[in-house]
Amino acid sequence: MADAAITLLAERGMRGLTHRAVDEAAGLPPGSTSNLARTRAALLELTLSRLTELELRALAGAYGAESYELGGLPARMAGALHLQLKDRRRTLARYELALEATRRPELRTIYDQAGRRFRDPAVAMLAALGSPEPVRHARSLVAFGEGLMFDAIAGAGAVPDRDELETALRELLAGMLGSHL
Repeated sequence: MADAAITLLAERGMRGLTHRAVDEAAGLPPGSTSNLARTRAALLELTLSRLTELELRALAGAYGAESYELGGLPARMAGALHLQLKDRRRTLARYELALEATRRPELRTIYDQAGRRFRDPAVAMLAALGSPEPVRHARSLVAFGEGLMFDAIAGAGAVPDRDELETALRELLAGMLGSHL
């Protein structure tokens, strides 16, 4: 159900996400989604939880504890970011949920908790690599990735290839960490 909801958000936007539409997209009997997620808020929460799970899986190679070795980090991060760029569906759905969270405080809380699952490991990783300001640097690193994805998916920019991403991440990390990668 949640995967169908993600696809609906990407294809139809927030207005196209209904219990009935999820039932149809998932090939389920009418009322199935309503039985699991009674309200629209519950459906949004279910969708956001699944989206977070999928994105954590996609980014695991960049954020795992074994990634604290600086040499291969830009390549691993470029690979993870490239995966995100290749799956426009997930990213578009997240943008829809992010905008909806600006209007729904209960979703904002859940969205912010999900965001910490990405930001906190970035802070830990940068601290382990010797960043003098790991919180600020993690915010910049996440903002870099988000901005690049937005430009490539919803903006006017092209989708960069892995080599371009690796070069950009190498430069960004070198600036943050005062090293030459």
